[in-house]
Amino acid sequence: MLLYYYTHSPPPPHFSLSNHCKLSSFPNCPRRRNFATTSSSLFLSASSLLSLSSKRRGRKWSQRFTVRALQQDSGAATCLPDPISIKIPFGHRHILVETGHVGRQASGSVTVTDGETVVYTSVCLADVPSEPSDFFPLFVNYQERFSAAGRTSGGFFKREGRTKDHEVLICRLIDRPLRPTMLKGFYHETQILSWVLSYDGLHPPDCLAITAAGIAVALSEVPNSKAIAGVRVGLVGDKFIVNPTTEEMDDSVLDLVLAGTDSAILMIEGYCNFLSDEKLLQAVEVGQEAVRVICNEVETLVKKCGKPKMVEAIKLPPPELYKYVEEIAGVELVKVLQIENKIPRRKSLASLEENVLTILTEKGYVSKDQSLGKAEIIPDLFEDEDEDEEIVVDGEVDEGDVHIKVKPILRKPTPFLYSEVDVKVVFKEVTSKFLRRRIVEGGKRSDGRPSDGIRPINSRCGLLPRAHGSALFTRGETQSLAVVTLGDNQMAQRIDNLVDVDELKSFYLQYSFPPSCVGEVGRMGAPSRREIGHGMLAERAIEPILPSEDDFPYTIRIESTITESNGSSSMASVCGGCLALQDAGVPIKGSVAGIAMGMVLDTEEFGGDGTPLILSDITGSEDASGDMDFKVAGNQDGITAFQMDIKVGGITLSTMKKALQQARDGRRHILAEMSKCSPPPSKRLSKYAPLIHIMKVNPQKINLIIGSGGKKVKSIIEETGVEAIDTQDNGIVKITAKDLSSLEKSKFIISNLTMVPTVGDIYRNCEIKSIAPYGVFVEIAPGREGLCHISELSSNWLAKAEDVVKVGDRVDVKLIEVNDKGQLRLSRRALLPETNTEKTNVKQDTSEPTSGIADSDKELEKNTPKTYVNAPNDGLAEEKMEQPNDKITASKAVGSTSTSTDDTNLPQKKVYKRLANAAKDVSYTNKDRPKKSNSKAVSSLTGNDGSNLVNGEAKIG
Repeated sequence: MLLYYYTHSPPPPHFSLSNHCKLSSFPNCPRRRNFATTSSSLFLSASSLLSLSSKRRGRKWSQRFTVRALQQDSGAATCLPDPISIKIPFGHRHILVETGHVGRQASGSVTVTDGETVVYTSVCLADVPSEPSDFFPLFVNYQERFSAAGRTSGGFFKREGRTKDHEVLICRLIDRPLRPTMLKGFYHETQILSWVLSYDGLHPPDCLAITAAGIAVALSEVPNSKAIAGVRVGLVGDKFIVNPTTEEMDDSVLDLVLAGTDSAILMIEGYCNFLSDEKLLQAVEVGQEAVRVICNEVETLVKKCGKPKMVEAIKLPPPELYKYVEEIAGVELVKVLQIENKIPRRKSLASLEENVLTILTEKGYVSKDQSLGKAEIIPDLFEDEDEDEEIVVDGEVDEGDVHIKVKPILRKPTPFLYSEVDVKVVFKEVTSKFLRRRIVEGGKRSDGRPSDGIRPINSRCGLLPRAHGSALFTRGETQSLAVVTLGDNQMAQRIDNLVDVDELKSFYLQYSFPPSCVGEVGRMGAPSRREIGHGMLAERAIEPILPSEDDFPYTIRIESTITESNGSSSMASVCGGCLALQDAGVPIKGSVAGIAMGMVLDTEEFGGDGTPLILSDITGSEDASGDMDFKVAGNQDGITAFQMDIKVGGITLSTMKKALQQARDGRRHILAEMSKCSPPPSKRLSKYAPLIHIMKVNPQKINLIIGSGGKKVKSIIEETGVEAIDTQDNGIVKITAKDLSSLEKSKFIISNLTMVPTVGDIYRNCEIKSIAPYGVFVEIAPGREGLCHISELSSNWLAKAEDVVKVGDRVDVKLIEVNDKGQLRLSRRALLPETNTEKTNVKQDTSEPTSGIADSDKELEKNTPKTYVNAPNDGLAEEKMEQPNDKITASKAVGSTSTSTDDTNLPQKKVYKRLANAAKDVSYTNKDRPKKSNSKAVSSLTGNDGSNLVNGEAKIG
């Protein structure tokens, strides 16, 4: 055990060891014996500390701490905590908390079990404190071991690599509620490590990790104020469920994670599908009650086996330094905080801080009270060193060499010098105090807005001509450039989960925060934890307004690059991302916006009535100096995402209710401003966006499309020039192409591959692939061959097939039989003039499917349906079909003909296409998308197979 004392100033009088922190709690611990015998030599008296502090002021911080390790007897046993296991309520079930079993050398460690999910968490501290700052040195790392689910990593090295995005999000969930409970002045680096050792797929480990970290910190030597716990709240029907299982969450419309103490809420984060404010408050109340029960049980455990808190290691700046900083910079601070623009205000504050540092760390400062006081005139004592040493005779009195000056001197006040780190910490706190006072007393913020005011909003779309969709959203000095990219499944984000299930995300938002957005120089590298967290919040806020995959089968990627930042850039990403989606032609269900709320909790200190003051659309300085950062996203009436962080002891439900109501008014104002976007979103697919055609085939025919080792599907892609062909086991085939002609070619080939031939069908211009002694094999469709027996080649008797045909010849054949194995029997003789007396259904094979009808028989060509495109004046392409008078079956694909396929009785195919002409781009979309009452009328065509081609604007619900 290490004990610390300081040579700068005595320990603060308001810190003392609590009863459960005394070493008497460990009667058998050898540290207790050493503590009793050496305590007198470890701590200096208050007077000694004061005398030393006056000599050492102004020195570097590294000289202020002295570390002394207690010497233990060599034969003494190591003091290790006794193993303890207890059960704690965790929603509608109990979790098992064990300490003293694993990780006994850590300052605090626990193993928490929920079902068969096991999370192990440890807390350790650095022996020597780090340099003081206004940011507590807390580091959290969370890792999901693949062995927890009985598998290994899919990578080459077969071990866990860098932290994945969803692990980073859980790290943030652990860090954010713990940080406000840490006492100021404690500078020992604290590290929290959490591992998922077992996962049953039913009990999520994230909230379990938050609670485990709170228990471990409470049991450790870290001087925190209160124990914390975390829970999840779901909403199934009208019933709130605390800590639901993964199966219950599948039916939940709310995903709320809440963390706090037994008396206050410290952090909430969650996502929902347009939930009302009232429902959200009810969920928070349910979660707070569950957290209270857990924290009470943890406090009981801490009293039983908690370690002494290192409150003696807390080092705060001298109290008088706050008064000196206000005397030096108070008047100037008031003027600087009235500067509206961020960069000039930041530079003025930096200049003022440099001036304060120069005075208090180099020149020395004399307080106004000392300078106004009366000068003290005292006799001066001096020693005469020039006189020779006198011999004192026995019996005489030696008066020494000290003489009294006749002339008194004036003693000047002693200037005070302080360390640079103390001055910086105090200057920041004083600046926050003055900013809060200006807001409460003056009723106006730095930019002149009232508490519920929203900064000016400007938005525009279509900035980037080659991007599928783009928008620039500006709110005050916060700006987001959002870009949307559309693609097929190959563009989807693949996630390596703890459970052995491959997850593909068809929508994801990536947020970046370059240093240039705040006018600074910084290092560019991998996304930070903050960037990952902000991006996920904006992604989950937008996700509820997206169309289903059946209605819009594209993978959607949004990039939000913050080009300016002074406020909530994540909420600006929500607004910019929504506009960019509309500009890309995505048929979203509605618009969403986001806003960040702040708070000044104790207004009575600054001349208020004591009621918390809620601030709308906070800036960066209000976020840093305020007590709350509450982000809320949604539409006019409902919420889709929210995130709240508290920097004080917590807030009540009444305060949260007021913040939600004010946030709703702010969202409505922002949505109204977004509707004034100029230029507005195009609301149609870009001509540079890929085309996607969805068709349904018999699942048993999927292998015919793929071929051996994927050879067939690769050959189709190479032959037609499409970008990708995606097949699914349920018979869904997605074709992605850059142009309509290549899409139609691949669609024609796939249709023929998966068709079901019908006896009596006629196939024209079919190639002879091979010749056998008993007949020839004719390809009636790509990859589909049938046997034409030698007796069916001619009306006359033949000795061998080569007498009539050879390989490569093209003939017309008729299907006369399909046996039980699916083998086809063809006849050429049935189509010869003397035998062709009945009308039959005709199917045509062509090597040029995009040319319309490629039949060698000109007579048949006259009776085949034709396709053409008519371009009206409004630029919308209208497709028309001429129907023949006879019974010849028309092709289902534009520019091609084929027989009936396996998808005859299956759901209709969906086509997403566009045509490009000189006048205007045309988008082809599915008719089943959500429609708007005032949407523009479009022309459509329903083909024989039920497929629907629709062009026009994307409809926004």
